[in-house]
Order: sequence, then structure tokens, then C-alpha cells
Amino acid sequence: MSEPVLFHYLSISQFITGQSFLLPSSHIVFSLSSASAYADIQWEQPHQPRNPDRDPFDYPHREIPPLASYTPQPDYMTGDDDLIKPKKMINPVKSSKSHQELHRELLMNHKRGIGVENKPELQRVLEERKREQIIKQKKQDEEARRKISQLEHELLKRHQKLDELEKEQARLEDSNCSAPEFIKVKENLRRTSLASSGEKEV
Repeated sequence: MSEPVLFHYLSISQFITGQSFLLPSSHIVFSLSSASAYADIQWEQPHQPRNPDRDPFDYPHREIPPLASYTPQPDYMTGDDDLIKPKKMINPVKSSKSHQELHRELLMNHKRGIGVENKPELQRVLEERKREQIIKQKKQDEEARRKISQLEHELLKRHQKLDELEKEQARLEDSNCSAPEFIKVKENLRRTSLASSGEKEV
């Protein structure tokens, strides 16, 4: 079978080039055998339909095997209430009182818009001292307003007495509208005596 093929190959080459030359027979036989082996391999492979949308750089010459996409089921149970769940460990740093106070101070400074990290330590100390002085001054002003001096206390008592006398006078005037004249004179004398005694006490 190799001789007719060799003759045919040589005739084509002579026809194309117009020259008669001979190639080594071993090279021709090797080329024919390798070509026939490649054709046999291609014929033995299963004929699969070509997918035009398939990426040419994907898994070569065939689809992904079904075992590659198979995920085994877990061999443990989930959602079981009888399992012992580990407790969260307590962080000693976060549970300390100093850390909580520092966290609270940072939150307050963030709400006020004070950048702690952008200011030097001296400026922060001065601002803190100024803030404490303002708070102390406000407390002192409130206490001073609440305190009443001795003179103000005496004036308040006198004002209350005068209010009581005026109320009593108005009540007597209403009741003495129909009373005789001597009763009115007596009430006037009593009222003046009470007013003079009050002035003496002051």
C-alpha cells in the first residue's frame, strides 16, 4: 500500500515543481503512518455535537465531566438543639471599667464634634479644665438664685402680712356694708392698731 502512495506523492510534487526528485522513503512512511494514526484517533473518539457558544479556551475538546460538578452531602447534622453550643468568651479589655469610660468619652466627643486625635495633649487638658470651670460657675449661679438673704426673707414676711390685712379689710367692708356707723368706726380703729403694731415689729 505504501508504494502507490509514494508514487502518487512523487507525481504531485513533480507536477507542482516541474522537477523530478526523490525523498527518503523512511520520511514518507513516517509521515503517512503518523497521519493515519491521527485519523484513527479522531475516528475512535465519540462524535459530539459542536457547540458554537462554547469558549474555545474552556475544558479541551469535551464538556466538563459530571463527577466534577458533584458535591458530596455533609456527614453532620445541622440545626440540632441537643448539640452543645460554645459560649462566647468574655473580653477582659471590653469588660474593664476604664475601657468603658474611655469608650463613653470618645462617643461624647464624637457627638460634640471634638477630634481628640487631632489636638495636642495640652490643648485637650486646657479645654477640659475650661469646660469644668463653666459647669462649676453655672452650678454656683443656680445655688445663688435659690438662696434667699435675710433681708429678702423679712421683706417677704411683711408682704405676706400686708396681703392678709388687705384681704381681711376687703372682707370686712363687704360684711359691714349694712352695719351701723359705730361698728364701722370700731373696725377702722382696730385696723389702724394692727397696722401700727406690725410696723413696730419690723
